[in-house]
Amino acid sequence: MTSPSDSRALDAHLATLTTEAFRPELAGIDRLPTLEIARLMNGEDSAVPAAVAEQLPRIAAAIDAVAERMRRGGRLVYAGAGTAGRLGVLDASECPPTFNTDPEQVVGLIAGGPDALVTSVEGAEDSEELAHRDLDALKLTPEDTVVGVSASGRTPYAIGAVEHARAQGALTIGLSCNRDSALAAAADHGIEVVVGPELLTGSTRLKAGTAQKLVLNMLSTITMIRLGKTYGNLMVDVRASNDKLRARSRRIVALATGAGDEEIEKALAQTGGEVKNAILVVLAGVDGPTAARLLEESGGHLRAALAAAAG
Repeated sequence: MTSPSDSRALDAHLATLTTEAFRPELAGIDRLPTLEIARLMNGEDSAVPAAVAEQLPRIAAAIDAVAERMRRGGRLVYAGAGTAGRLGVLDASECPPTFNTDPEQVVGLIAGGPDALVTSVEGAEDSEELAHRDLDALKLTPEDTVVGVSASGRTPYAIGAVEHARAQGALTIGLSCNRDSALAAAADHGIEVVVGPELLTGSTRLKAGTAQKLVLNMLSTITMIRLGKTYGNLMVDVRASNDKLRARSRRIVALATGAGDEEIEKALAQTGGEVKNAILVVLAGVDGPTAARLLEESGGHLRAALAAAAG
C-alpha cells in the first residue's frame, strides 16, 4: 500500500504534467449544447497532428533502428498500461492481417495481461517487476525492440519495461506526451508528443491517446514499408483471411499489374493466394515456385525480385 508521503509526492508530480493540467475555461463544459462540446473536442483534436509533426525526426530515427533489427529477425514489442497498453495491443494485433507478419513478430504487452484490455487490474501499472516478468517470458534478444508507451511518461510498468529491455541489449523507445519524461530519458529513442491539457482533466485517452495511436501507426507501418511489405503504396503482403480481404487481394494485383480478372485468378491460384507472389508471376512471367524462390532470395522485397527476374 502506498504511504501518505508517497501519495503526496505523486500528487505533486502529477500537478506538474501538462497532460494532467486543469483548464478553468472549460469548467462549464457540461452546461454547453452538445454541438458546441463536439466543436470544442474537434478543435482540440486538430492540434494533435502538429504536435506529432514536431517529433518526426525522432520518429524516423527510431523507425530506421527498428527496421534494421527486424531485418535480422528481431521483434517489435509494445509495453504500456491502460489506454497506452491497449493501443499497443491494437497495433500489434493488426500487423498479421495487414502485413502477413507472424503473430510473434509484433507483440503488445499490457500491464495486468489480457484481462486489462476490458477491466482495470489493480496496481498493475505501478509494477516494474511485472514488466520484467512479461518481457522475460518473451526471451528478449539484442535484435528486439521494446517500445514503452505512457501518456504521462512516468508509468512504472512502461519505464520498467524499457529499463529491463535496455539492460539486455534490446533497442528501446519511450513514447510519452510530456516533456522531459522519465520514460524518454530511460530509452535509446525518446519521443515526446506534447498535446497539452485534455478537454477533460487527466483523461489521456483523448488527445494523448490519439497522438500515441498516430505514432504507433507510423512505427509499425513505415517499418513494414522498409521491410518490403508493400509495393509502392499497395499492401502486397495482405493476408486474405476473409471475403473482404480476398477481394482486396484481387484488386491489389490488378492495380499493380493491370492484368484482367482471369489472369489474376490464375496467378493467385498458382501462389496459394499470396498477393506479392501473384504480382511477380504476372509481371515477370514466371511460375509460382519461381516467384517464391525469387522473393526468398530478395528478402521479400518485390522490387528486388522483379529486378532479379529481369536480369
